[in-house]
Parts: sequence; C-alpha cells; structure tokens
Amino acid sequence: MTLARRIKSWPVWMLMGLVVVVLLTIGSTRADGPRTQSERIDAISKRVACPTCDGESVYVSRASAAESIRNQIARDVAAGKLADDEIIANIATAFQAKVLLVPRATGFDALVWVLPIAVGVCAVAGLAAAFRRWRLQQGAVPSDDDRALVEGLLAGGTATGVEDDDGEVL
Repeated sequence: MTLARRIKSWPVWMLMGLVVVVLLTIGSTRADGPRTQSERIDAISKRVACPTCDGESVYVSRASAAESIRNQIARDVAAGKLADDEIIANIATAFQAKVLLVPRATGFDALVWVLPIAVGVCAVAGLAAAFRRWRLQQGAVPSDDDRALVEGLLAGGTATGVEDDDGEVL
C-alpha cells in the first residue's frame, strides 16, 4: 500500500482524532494559574509592561517605575481582595491602558484577536472557492464552435464560420 493510500485510510484519521481528544482533555483539566503568592505576583507582573521601558514586562525590568508597579501588585496580592484581572485593570486605569502586554478582549482591542481569525477564514474560503472553480473548469464540455475549430485545424485547413475575439472569421 502506498503512503498516500495509508494517509487516506480511516484508521489513521481515527488515530489522529483520538490524539486530538486526549490532548484537549489534558489541556482542559490541568491546574490553572499559580499556587503561591509569589507565583501569582510573577504571573501578573509578566502581563504588565514597564511604562518607561520599550517592550519589557514589569517582571523583567529593573526600572524604578517597574519596581513601583511590582510593589503595588505585591500589596494587592497580599491583601487578597482583588482577582488578577482586577489588579491589572487598576494598573491599566492608572497608566491609561498603555501598560498591557496582552490586549483586552473587549472594545477596540478585540480587533487584535478577531482580525487574524477573520482573515484566515476568508483566505481558506477564497482558496476553497478558487480550487472548486478550477476543478469545474477542467471538466468543462467544449462548445460546438470549439469542436469545429479543432476539427478544421486537424484537417489541415481552416475552420470556416468560427470567429475569434475580434470578430474575424478564422
């Protein structure tokens, strides 16, 4: 059996489906989020950008503004009153949302998440339509004019009564 036939056989597809189900199950049931306060502080500070540095998170940066934000995160975590997203929202409000490393999934920021998916879906749909059109054109039946033209050319003469694009008789 050739490789192409083995790939197309149903047991291979069943095996791939089983692998996907197992991986999704493992991914959805694993423990989520940090367990200790220091892990939670690190996780939050990795999501917040340093306001004075280019492209660095508060976790990585050693600037005084980053230290200040890290200390604020530590105080909020130690208080235990706010969730991670609420702590980040408070920091974003204080700095006019210029410190978010991961864009929000609401409002104008949602376009960052939606546009790539929409472009991908449109590209796949466009390719599917193009492939379908090409496949249908390959199976097109020639018209009587096309047959007359071919027969005339094969006979060594010209096919009378057949016009080209300019309206001239061939």
